[in-house]
Amino acid sequence: MRRLNSRRKKQRSSFPFYLIIALLLAGAGGYIFVTYFEGEKPLIIARHLPDYIGKKTNISLTISDTRSGLRSMKMVIIQSGKEKTLFVKDFQRKQKDGSGGTAQDEISFEIDTKALKLKEGEAVIHVVATDYSLRGLMKGNFTELFHNVIIDTKPPKITIIHSGRYIKPGGAGIVIYSVDDTVKHGVMMNNIYHPGFPLTDGSDSKYIAYIALPYSAEKISQSHVFAKDISGNKTIKSFAPILKNPKQKKDIINVGDGFLSKKIPEFEEHYPEMEGDMLQKYLYTNRNVREANNQKIHDQCMTPGQKQLWAGRFIRMAGSGKAGFADHRTYFYKGKAIDKQVHLGMDIASTRHAAIKAAGTGKVIFSDYLGIYGNMVILDHGQGVFSLYSHLSQINVSPDDMLNKGDILGNSGTSGMSGGDHLHFSMLINGIFVDPKEWWDQHWIDVTIDGPLVDAKF
Repeated sequence: MRRLNSRRKKQRSSFPFYLIIALLLAGAGGYIFVTYFEGEKPLIIARHLPDYIGKKTNISLTISDTRSGLRSMKMVIIQSGKEKTLFVKDFQRKQKDGSGGTAQDEISFEIDTKALKLKEGEAVIHVVATDYSLRGLMKGNFTELFHNVIIDTKPPKITIIHSGRYIKPGGAGIVIYSVDDTVKHGVMMNNIYHPGFPLTDGSDSKYIAYIALPYSAEKISQSHVFAKDISGNKTIKSFAPILKNPKQKKDIINVGDGFLSKKIPEFEEHYPEMEGDMLQKYLYTNRNVREANNQKIHDQCMTPGQKQLWAGRFIRMAGSGKAGFADHRTYFYKGKAIDKQVHLGMDIASTRHAAIKAAGTGKVIFSDYLGIYGNMVILDHGQGVFSLYSHLSQINVSPDDMLNKGDILGNSGTSGMSGGDHLHFSMLINGIFVDPKEWWDQHWIDVTIDGPLVDAKF
């Protein structure tokens, strides 16, 4: 009886041992299967695969596999049943200690259609990525991506219909051209982009681009019309305006303590970061604030309306001219030169708080205080043409208001960097300050803009 009980005890005690071994073996097998035979496929992220391919087109995509790691990636292009390799890459296996291997890779390269001898028309990009899983008879998991593309290597056609013969620093002009099959076009002059706008409301392929040279331009280093299509093909057609160099105008501005004590509190209110004595704060305003203000004005002019709103010469405020465009000013304090700046507009004075009229029909895009310009209004006249009115004592308009030529937008004053009641008036082309005298002159308008426009529409 004791022996029987002893056998039963041995049987009861040995059963859990075999079960544990079996569970361990099963767990180990499961671990090996899950680890080395995992079934998670690689991931292909193709955010920048183009729909159109030109002569040379950049391709980029991301592939990843966070389990067994990437094994290989291959990209081909298939056209008319023929397959041509675009890109191949193999990756190292992850080591037993967990080092090495590639969980993710950024693929970027260029397709050269001429080198690949691809033809115009439809094609398919085929991408395959594999991992280091032992599934599929040790071939691993794989992911495929198919992407339809159009091969288009023919560049757009440009015809320059009109380009002005002369232009001066701080001067403006137009270029009229026709172009087809584009996503972006316009004029580049001295590395400044001037967009083109439809010449008519119809489906005509003719465009106008208003151009300008900064007052500081010493030469014309670049002047061409460009067009770029959806495939990235680009065409450039040059024109050659002649630079007319005007004489540099100089002016002297004397800064007194009375002016400083009157103006600095105004600027302190808007620019509390200013430090130092009155003169140091003045120099900060005349330099730093001026630069920031001009950048703000430039930025305001970067989204012009598509249609020409103005017609005929722009209105000049009645009164005497106090300062001219591109005057090179030297500022003196107690007989000593302290600063140099360039005046980017025309100063006109008549009576105190004179009514200020819109120089041309346009849309208000800015009506607020802006540093050295004080209370200021900017009108968008369409297609890159803008006018600016500053030092106002009162603003009567708000952004998005539409004004006809001659409508009252405010009153002259002394706000900003102004010592006496007057209007500072500026004209801008695509954010570049230009000479207002051209835009006040009907003959200049006729010869430079209206005449060529009439001819181009036929």
